[in-house]
Amino acid sequence: TTPSFRSSQRIFMSSTAASPDEEVALCPGRPTWQQTMIRIKDPAKSLKFYSDLGFTLIDKFDFPQWKFCIYFMASLPKGEVYTLTPGTQAAHDYTWTMEGVALELTHNYGTEDDTDFSYHTGNAERDGFGHIACNVDDVYATCEKLESAGCSFKKKPDEGRMKGLAFVYDPDGYWVEIVKRGDDANIPEEYNFSQTMLRVKDPKKSLAFYKSLGMKILTEKHFDDFSLYFLGSSVVPDDAIPNNMFQPCLELTHNHGTETQEDFKHYNGNEDGRQGFGHIGFLTDDVYETCDFLRPMGYGFRKEPDGGSMKGLAFAYDPDGYSIEIIKRGGIDFGDNRVDEEESK
Repeated sequence: TTPSFRSSQRIFMSSTAASPDEEVALCPGRPTWQQTMIRIKDPAKSLKFYSDLGFTLIDKFDFPQWKFCIYFMASLPKGEVYTLTPGTQAAHDYTWTMEGVALELTHNYGTEDDTDFSYHTGNAERDGFGHIACNVDDVYATCEKLESAGCSFKKKPDEGRMKGLAFVYDPDGYWVEIVKRGDDANIPEEYNFSQTMLRVKDPKKSLAFYKSLGMKILTEKHFDDFSLYFLGSSVVPDDAIPNNMFQPCLELTHNHGTETQEDFKHYNGNEDGRQGFGHIGFLTDDVYETCDFLRPMGYGFRKEPDGGSMKGLAFAYDPDGYSIEIIKRGGIDFGDNRVDEEESK
């Protein structure tokens, strides 16, 4: 179920006070959270929408042999001028060494021409993926601007019981939360990519898994019937405050009681008929070493490093069955139709 937009007593804890925050062994290879992937129907519409939310198209991988293309978009710090051409080797080098988190948009050829085609964007019964989010200084002014641009809303800032936050629909119907920054954020950009939200069955297992990948609990919020855990990547300072950060958080939502229901399971976004959200991904120095570390946890793999036609790339499962892509820092030869450096000039 989806947490309701109602106010409730909030309890804030530091990670040192949180019972789920137990010491866990750290995965070798300095893993860093690098991507959140969602599938899109029409890249022209989605690229414009996210560009209007302050994202920059940093890279593109075109796979005509498999009839799909992926686009990487990221919030870049103000003053950082991105001069690389998406699809070139230079852009690939940037993508696979970045310390931040990109939004990966996957387009399967032809979906844009199918009027009846749509993706399952989450938030139905037992769906795991909830939303992504952008932080802004003024939620009301931002939403007026988005509404004037023709955007539709799941929730406007003054609707429901929880005032001052909003959910706008992207072109595929994914929810994008619009969140007010903290007063001390001092971020000059109009927008910054700030969250990926996933629902988890058992926070103790999920927190241990993501902490082993270098993530850290920054803030917890506990309500009557659900709890929220905000995790930062390994590159984020330990004392970072989510609403003041430029980099995004992984928001894990736990509806109380699911951990005791033996048969309960969230949909992970990759089931037939429910595809939309795909995975989150981590860069690591050694994919094989990272997978060897994760394997004894017993959650399994969707793709082992040497499985399939693309060697040196893996997809592990987390405790809820979400796909976790494990990518070599610096990249590998993915077999994409690369843009020629000289022709791009």
